[in-house]
Amino acid sequence: MSDEVPRTDAREPASVVVAMIDHVLGLAATWTAWDGRPMHAGERIYTPHKAIRRVTDHLIDHLAELEARLAGDRTIPDHWHASASTTPGDLAPFTDQDLDEARSRLTRLGRIWAVRLNTLTPDQLDHSPGEGWTFRQIAFHLAESAFYADAVGNLSAVGSGR
Repeated sequence: MSDEVPRTDAREPASVVVAMIDHVLGLAATWTAWDGRPMHAGERIYTPHKAIRRVTDHLIDHLAELEARLAGDRTIPDHWHASASTTPGDLAPFTDQDLDEARSRLTRLGRIWAVRLNTLTPDQLDHSPGEGWTFRQIAFHLAESAFYADAVGNLSAVGSGR
């Protein structure tokens, strides 16, 4: 993921966020076949639980930022350890129940994002209050969260050598 200003295009910001979530959940549907070995992406490791946690945390973090800025309040910096931290829970097997929870959580977060972004005017999307990226840029930045799921990949072929 990058700290550079996100590139945007003509797509609706809400559809960008929802498409990322759909992509993540499509991959997550294969993760019940995970063999327990973390995947390496650069100097970091990823697991199914960690990928879901990071996507969720990223959505929540920027939603808090967006809402604070709209309210004219200061944003609260996150203090999460991001992907540098791998918790014991991240290493747990990824079960059908975990997949069901991830679907519920991320689908609801996607709906919150879509409702919020769709209520903003083009001016609010592109000339957002407060400091930081525009809300359109934030939505496109959130699409980069697919990185975490892509790091785990499609595990539908058990024993695929990953």
